[in-house]
Amino acid sequence: MDQITPAYGTATLLLIAAAAVALLLVLILRFRLHAFVALTLVSLLTALVTGVAFKDIVPTLLTGFGSTLASVALLVGFGAMIGRLLQVTGGAQVLADRLIAAFGEHRAPLALGVASLLFGFPIFFDAGLVVMLPIIFSVASRLGGSVLRYAFPAAGAFAVMHAFVPPHPGPVAAGDLLGADLGLLVLVGLVIGLPTWFFGAYLYGLWVGRRFDLPVPKLMSGGNLPALAGPPPSFGTVMSVLLLPLALIFLNTGLNTLATAGLVPGDAVWVNLLRMIGQTPVALLITVLFAMRVLGRGHGGVEIEKIMDGALGPVCAIILVTGAGGMFGGVLRASGIGQALAGSLSSIGLPLIVAAFLIATALRVAQGSATVALTTTAGLLAPTVAATSGLSALDHCFLVIAIACGSTVLSHVNDSGFWLVGRFLEMDEKTTLRTWTVMETLLGTIGFAIALVGWWLL
Repeated sequence: MDQITPAYGTATLLLIAAAAVALLLVLILRFRLHAFVALTLVSLLTALVTGVAFKDIVPTLLTGFGSTLASVALLVGFGAMIGRLLQVTGGAQVLADRLIAAFGEHRAPLALGVASLLFGFPIFFDAGLVVMLPIIFSVASRLGGSVLRYAFPAAGAFAVMHAFVPPHPGPVAAGDLLGADLGLLVLVGLVIGLPTWFFGAYLYGLWVGRRFDLPVPKLMSGGNLPALAGPPPSFGTVMSVLLLPLALIFLNTGLNTLATAGLVPGDAVWVNLLRMIGQTPVALLITVLFAMRVLGRGHGGVEIEKIMDGALGPVCAIILVTGAGGMFGGVLRASGIGQALAGSLSSIGLPLIVAAFLIATALRVAQGSATVALTTTAGLLAPTVAATSGLSALDHCFLVIAIACGSTVLSHVNDSGFWLVGRFLEMDEKTTLRTWTVMETLLGTIGFAIALVGWWLL
């Protein structure tokens, strides 16, 4: 929907926006209303209060919801399928075992972290960590030392990949709402995410492992899915599945850059064909088909179909919440709140990237969900970004990373990841706050610092 003429002044619109966010948090935190329902309800109420015409309200809601789902649902669904295949075929353990052998036992935390970075590309944080925990526990039992020394480099890797790099739902949704090129966002996310992980998770994990001497938990199974019968895939097969989507996505980004520079004909059929293949949804579709073929070899179609079907159920809620966040952003765009926020940020001189980080941080602390914080912040800032001239493609990516960093910091008792990590590692709440919360905050602040430098220099 086109933006309407605002019915109220800037101050009133900002108060409505603040009240809308506050109501959203109260509904989710106090009344435990599901984020999908809360976002939809608050979007409707915000449209009514800001004076969007009755005849335009439902089309505005559906446009924001549908445009977000158009890109997000495919990416999240395909990513979940790839991750599930790697879980049940034993590909994750093959990868970890090979890397530990290559790095040596004294670098086992680094090997586990690298394995988690690779495995974390297609799989969500919770599922990836649960799959890796039995490997982490067995390595820690064999080599000795605090379990945090082995667990935190891996958990931090999953956290970074989940927040920074598509096809995970948060960065995909934020990138879509802010108009970032997803192929370039993958590259920027990796360039910022890798040093962020090294300093904020790997080195911190080694330090915290010396400071907190926690034994290996008695629970030696992280709740893995039943493995498929037969030998596990080879290391080369697992790597091919993980690297194929990256290669295809980078193909699109590289050709786009070459075409812009005039080094290849941008209107040539072969160029556009290859760029289409490198579009993220197509790249992941190709990877799913490839993974089904190479990982599912020797297994019947019915068995593989059940695996694929089981992968989609857990991500449905994430997809719907992401779409509802896009709906909220659509209402904010139509109501003029975005322009009011842009004017206010400009008048106080707060840089857009700093505002993105601070808003995401506030939402993260208040309601816990990184995905909701990412999506809601991107929805709030999308009109501001659209109205700001002179932003480059890299600037859009840096904004997405800044939001991702804000949605990462200060994980505490309202975050499911806080309880997942604390309970699996058998830490009490105080220890979890002193270790996991600190690591998440380090990851967010280090990543934001790197993005801020990129914003200033590039």
